[in-house]
Amino acid sequence: MSNMFCFQCQQTAGGSACINTGVCGKQPSTSNLQDELVCELIKLAELSKNENKHSAVADRLIIDGLFTTLTNVNFDDNAIKEFMGRVKNEQNKISRPEAEKIQVIDLWDGDTDIVSLRSTLLFGLKGMAAYAHHAMNLGYTDNEVLKWFYKGLCEVNREHSVTEWIELIMELGQVNFKCMELLDKANTESFGNPVPTRVNVDIKKGPFIVVSGHDLNDLSQLLEQTEKTGVNVYTHCEMLPAHGYPELNKYHNLAGNFGTAWQSQQTEFENIPAPVLFTTNCLMPPRPSYKDRIYTTSVVGYDGMVHISGTRAGKKDFTPLIKHAQKLGGYEHDRSMSGINGGHMLTTGFGHNAVLSQAGKIIDAIKAGHIKHIFLVGGCDGAHPGRNYYTEFVKQTPMDTLVLTLACGKYRFNDLDLGEIDGIPRILDMGQCNDSYSAIKVALALADAFNCSINDLPLTLVLSWYEQKAVCILLTLLSLGVRNMYIGPTLPAFMSETVVKYLVENYKLNPITAPEQDMDAILKR
Repeated sequence: MSNMFCFQCQQTAGGSACINTGVCGKQPSTSNLQDELVCELIKLAELSKNENKHSAVADRLIIDGLFTTLTNVNFDDNAIKEFMGRVKNEQNKISRPEAEKIQVIDLWDGDTDIVSLRSTLLFGLKGMAAYAHHAMNLGYTDNEVLKWFYKGLCEVNREHSVTEWIELIMELGQVNFKCMELLDKANTESFGNPVPTRVNVDIKKGPFIVVSGHDLNDLSQLLEQTEKTGVNVYTHCEMLPAHGYPELNKYHNLAGNFGTAWQSQQTEFENIPAPVLFTTNCLMPPRPSYKDRIYTTSVVGYDGMVHISGTRAGKKDFTPLIKHAQKLGGYEHDRSMSGINGGHMLTTGFGHNAVLSQAGKIIDAIKAGHIKHIFLVGGCDGAHPGRNYYTEFVKQTPMDTLVLTLACGKYRFNDLDLGEIDGIPRILDMGQCNDSYSAIKVALALADAFNCSINDLPLTLVLSWYEQKAVCILLTLLSLGVRNMYIGPTLPAFMSETVVKYLVENYKLNPITAPEQDMDAILKR
């Protein structure tokens, strides 16, 4: 009997499943509690569906509960148990006797292909929950998206034919497109449309706080509370694109970006003289040299870490974090740091509004032959050795091509200077993985301008994946009919050979090989 079973992320043990301890550091007790939480969320969805109603409390519990079980979010057994208690209380408000009668399917048992398809739907729901969570934190919801969480969880608990599973998975992809559109609206209406912005990776002397994760609302509140305290704030990993938002960049103490992608935190945070706030996923088990400086908030949790809770309205008091920063004092002198390739400046803020404002220029450059191809190279980063593929791939892109990028995978190459084409930087950082909507919107706009489909554009998507948000984005792209994508560094362990074969045959999904080989195949197509 296995201690645990988890195969939801790219780095799962042996490319099959973690059964003793998670590669991410998740313990069997935590993994099993997370599975139990998913089952209780399914019960809550079933009860709500039977009663044909759902409360705002249930909406929040389902979204935050699914997000809690995402990779690298919550390692705190007590926090998960407490959350599960809240879910059961909400079940009891609907109908306790009925809740006890609901049977939840064994998620990981059954025919290999059916388990694969069920897992794909469930992991896609987890990814969409992350996007819905951030939008909800800013006061934005969408009824169709909310209802689909209930539908999706209920369908996970049903038997379906392969065809029906595929239809459900594609439907989820379409609904997630709406969810990403909702999050884009929430971010841009709250903080303004991103504008291209240069960001320094060197660190100034004096007290500072590092903010990781994705939640712009948390960052906004922290910037406001630190504005006159003498404490600088540095983004980390997926928070880098925050610099492009006018309503965040207006704070003079948003000083730059610390470090690179999430998987390097255990070395980059070594003896850091500052506290670090994790607002969402990408937390790794902290090392002794800095574990007393880690703070968590929202759905993030780790046993022994200080957790900053919020009011029902989402207001948070970051005073403990600020005082800790002042006490630690930061570096005594300005500290020179750099990206993976030695660069000291990064550029971000090329959201769909910024790129489409230059659409005429891009279209003219394509028509004139100055831009021969556009690559979207982005997605999650990770520690897998094969991820240097993306650095080499970008280095090999011809000088007459553009590279759009997003998510933390960009840290492999975003400090490279690839020059410009007709005044357009060859690397355009479109933001977080949360901003994938921007890339899709640009692709759709270009297809419209050339009166063709996305698949007819001189555009190729080269994606890296790590966790369930990337899975959800992939399902959205597939549901939009996007073909000939490249994905790596490996295919998901939860996708069976039959499912992979279906995707390869019907969507021309290509596992990455070698940068030179893939580049040659793309440019010859």
